[in-house]
Amino acid sequence: MPRRKILSDSAVLSLALDRLAAGGERALTFGAMARASGLAASTLVQRFGTQEAMVTAALAQGWETALATLDKAETEAALTPKGALALLKALPPLPAPLATALPGGRDADRAALWRLRVEAALACRLGGGAKAAETAAILFAFWQGQSLWHDAGGRAARLKDVLRRLS
Repeated sequence: MPRRKILSDSAVLSLALDRLAAGGERALTFGAMARASGLAASTLVQRFGTQEAMVTAALAQGWETALATLDKAETEAALTPKGALALLKALPPLPAPLATALPGGRDADRAALWRLRVEAALACRLGGGAKAAETAAILFAFWQGQSLWHDAGGRAARLKDVLRRLS
């Protein structure tokens, strides 16, 4: 009979994502995860096999969480320009390990899928069509830039003002 898991894989992977954010892939060792989770390093090796597999699983769970959050925001945001703003406000900034996976990096395909999904949800709320898709892409880029630079000086413009100028 297999032993009962003290800590679920999901909980371990959440801790792993936190460690990735704090120190990058080199900080995510079985020893460091053993200390963070209270599990034996050998238990983590049994679960994930390699450090690379643990990193991959943590990032995959992070993207699944980001997509689930997007799904929830899409169902709650009205199909109006104000709904587009509400959708962006409902989405938290990407965790650092996911943000570093953007195009050209690890999980670039997942990053691209997430971006396309966000832009499509925005375009749908902006009336559809080519102009709405272009406005959604610009709004997405502004929102991401705002998230990236927030700690380095605050916001120079507000999303609703940018949307008004683009509409």
